[in-house]
Amino acid sequence: MRDTNEESAPADRRTTAESIEHGAGGLSIGEVLARVRPDAAPKPDLGPAMDLDDLVAAIVAAAGRHVPAGRLAPDADFFDAGGTSINAVELAAELEEQLRIEINLDEVFADSRPTALARQWLPLLQQTAAPARTPRPAPPLPAGPHPSGLPHTRARRDDLHQILADLALADQLPFTDVPEPLPPRRILLTGATGFLGSHMLLDLLRHSDAHVYCLVRAADQEAAVARLGAQLRSYALPWSNEIRRRVTVLPGDIRRPRLGLTDEQWTGLTLELDSVVGVAAAVDFLRGYQSLRAGNVLGALTLAELAATGRPKPLHHISSIAVFNEVGITSMGEDDPLAHVDRLVSGYDQSKWAAEVALRRARDHGLVVTALRPGGIGGHTKTGAYNAQDLSSGLISAFGRFRTVPAFRYLNAAPVDWVSRVAVATICEPDAWGFDYNLTGVPNTLDDVVRDMALGGMHVRVQGWDEWRETTLARLKAEPVPELAFLGRVLESPTALQLCEATLKGPAACSDRTDALVSALRLAPATRYDAQAQLKTFEKLADDGLARLPRKDDPPYLWFTETTEGAVGPVGRDADTSCSMALTLSVASMYQVVKERRVDVTGEVTSPAIHAEPLTVESGDLWIRPEEGIPLQHGMRHQLLFSRLELRDADGGLWWLEGRKYAQARRNLWHQTRALSVEIGREGETASLCGEVVVPADSYVRDQIDGIRVDPRLTSREKRAAKLTWLAWFGLEMGRGLLAPFARTAADLLDLRRPATVTERNR
Repeated sequence: MRDTNEESAPADRRTTAESIEHGAGGLSIGEVLARVRPDAAPKPDLGPAMDLDDLVAAIVAAAGRHVPAGRLAPDADFFDAGGTSINAVELAAELEEQLRIEINLDEVFADSRPTALARQWLPLLQQTAAPARTPRPAPPLPAGPHPSGLPHTRARRDDLHQILADLALADQLPFTDVPEPLPPRRILLTGATGFLGSHMLLDLLRHSDAHVYCLVRAADQEAAVARLGAQLRSYALPWSNEIRRRVTVLPGDIRRPRLGLTDEQWTGLTLELDSVVGVAAAVDFLRGYQSLRAGNVLGALTLAELAATGRPKPLHHISSIAVFNEVGITSMGEDDPLAHVDRLVSGYDQSKWAAEVALRRARDHGLVVTALRPGGIGGHTKTGAYNAQDLSSGLISAFGRFRTVPAFRYLNAAPVDWVSRVAVATICEPDAWGFDYNLTGVPNTLDDVVRDMALGGMHVRVQGWDEWRETTLARLKAEPVPELAFLGRVLESPTALQLCEATLKGPAACSDRTDALVSALRLAPATRYDAQAQLKTFEKLADDGLARLPRKDDPPYLWFTETTEGAVGPVGRDADTSCSMALTLSVASMYQVVKERRVDVTGEVTSPAIHAEPLTVESGDLWIRPEEGIPLQHGMRHQLLFSRLELRDADGGLWWLEGRKYAQARRNLWHQTRALSVEIGREGETASLCGEVVVPADSYVRDQIDGIRVDPRLTSREKRAAKLTWLAWFGLEMGRGLLAPFARTAADLLDLRRPATVTERNR
């Protein structure tokens, strides 16, 4: 009888592959390859006695079963042919089973052309080759040390040779004249479905009169329009008839000759366009140069050909600060030398370097090229929209979720709305064309990040890079987060790890030219991408399960005591019974008070009118200026504070207490800040007691200023900063609350439109 487990294997294998793609299961690469098996019938055992041609043929046959077209040419890239991460896992598992060798999945991501994989794996087969057949040996690896000190592998030498060959392609571009120095009216934009490109599309429409042609990868016009609209909406951007009227969507592909357009479309664009903007790029830190060059390098050269053909047009190229990603580089100024390409370890870094250097050569042909280099692109400061696959978002999510940070020098990151706005302003300003700009904003230091997170109630521990990586990987496996699966793959890839190391140890990017342009155009200057700027994004990350916001049950970040004394009595009668409260007010984070304007309350309430024994505060909240200073029932009293306490007496009875502080246009401001009007009642009933309690004058400063306590895990400097931040925020809120009724009174006195009083009418 057939094993039922064997019958369910295909479904289990697909589930496992999908879990790896989406981050569930927390499996290592070895576990992935052990658990994923092909759906199709078992393939014949090819055995170790194979030569290079045999191995290429075997990989071609297997890869064809995992791409949409059903076939793959020997020199074609698996991912460019439509293969996904799931497909790559399945392909590696299938080939490992057939060839009986251990396959490193990183090799599939680095260069997924069958010919390249065959050259990588043939030596493994040779080690177990049958003596009856001598396989054809692979060409020898040239001798000599590698200039960077990195491993001297055939793949790296092949990449360098390919990069040099790709740079030479720029010499084949046509010569062109200088374009007219006028703001563009017809713009081709690639990458409009991406995170930065979608925001740039909307900024181009908002801040210019241009009509924008968007190149969108899709099967036809209808699918391209639908894809663009869906992507814009996913980033909280509008997609309306007015926008649609000013956008022409062209189905095409940056990786194909002439962008996959017809001859008629291509010729029309060469004559009609005023500007070409290249944003499209494959941002993947696992894939190698050979896998990325079609889109990131050849695509950029195709746009340069379009810009140089027909009507002269400027080319605005979205590059990356990754062109400096060499370990040990000392400066990253806009005109500083780029990294040595042989010392760039990531295929992404190499491809961005090659594209920018090739376009520099294109300048020798008369082409006006503007290189715009973002660093990390953070979420939108207003909408919170973010790119889940951006390394900066992944790192910020991990910092907040796991409360650990690797030691780093600088994070060169800026919010997408600022990057997009400055990029579009550059495109629309002819005097800005033809230069290089670092769109990196104000760098964050390690102290900046630790302080921001501490003030937000997220106390992080700084670890060395290796310790942080191991800890984060372990947490990602123990607590799988689908959207952070890519971060786990990056942290498991030796190549991507070197990219992260170069990023974390690099210097601060300088942006003098960008700052001068921003000032000249009167744009918002760059500011540090701090806790306030990240607030909306962090909330969205938390909603999506990537980050974790402080919670009420977290250890308090800051707390102090408050003692009040006074009297209460039955509603409608004199307050003749003593009442006192001994409370502890605390906040889990400054995020809590800034966002919710709320303070947590614990402690006891004592009054013989309620019970002979003190009542315990079961739960309590205090809201500061809950109505933003709006006067109560349009009168002259403004609420400063509102508190709600749930109480339990010694017999188990439940009570509630509501307290309010009011500000009025009177001279007794000191009393107003200390006096609290209270109402008390049994649970589910209306108030039976009311009165007033007051903070004694001699205890206010002692308890609520000098007596502030801060989380002991913070350093002395962080404790001082936390205390001063709280006092500044609370003092400002109280000042606003106390000032509001005076301002309203003054406005009423000066309002000439108000009805005349009886005395005024009798004058």
